[in-house]
Amino acid sequence: MHELLAAEVHMIRPTMDNLPTWRLPEGYRFRSYREGDIAVWLALHHDAEPLFRVEARHFDESFGAHRNALADRMFFVQTAGGEDVGTITAWWEDDWNGRGAWGRIHWVVVATAHQRRGLAKPMTAHALHRIAQDHSRTMLGTDTRRPWAIKTYLDCGFVPDPKERGLQQVVLGWSAVQRTLRHPAIAQWLAGDFSVDCL
Repeated sequence: MHELLAAEVHMIRPTMDNLPTWRLPEGYRFRSYREGDIAVWLALHHDAEPLFRVEARHFDESFGAHRNALADRMFFVQTAGGEDVGTITAWWEDDWNGRGAWGRIHWVVVATAHQRRGLAKPMTAHALHRIAQDHSRTMLGTDTRRPWAIKTYLDCGFVPDPKERGLQQVVLGWSAVQRTLRHPAIAQWLAGDFSVDCL
């Protein structure tokens, strides 16, 4: 793999048309957030987050003002035996960067022992279908050192945010990702050829 350059980036899905319908592999199921699941959420991130230490304050900063929405919007993946092995949240932004309301794919993680088993795409699809109940577009934030997560998002219809095309570090980061993924959506973005509504 080519050396990856660190850049915080955003990706957008300008419409909620043609949502993917991938199902979890046999032996896995979804469950919704329950009171006290912050401990499960933290344990999953401590196990599998390679870039920084996730703390309780990250949970509070992200969800504290709307904890009553978590049972409807935060999902966990369980094994048939009841072990929690992944989580994703179908969140929202009331006014993202002055661009109005957007849905948001937020805080995605799969336990290390269960990675490469086909969980990430069904998780993202599940969250997208929940977001589509309230929003006509969605976004997410990620890091260019996560190429395989980015590949999942690209496969789910996300593209790099055209609004960030003028940021040098972002362009360098996407260029590094493209050397690994060689994806047409990234090539189009790097060429400045935007065929989507970026507002």
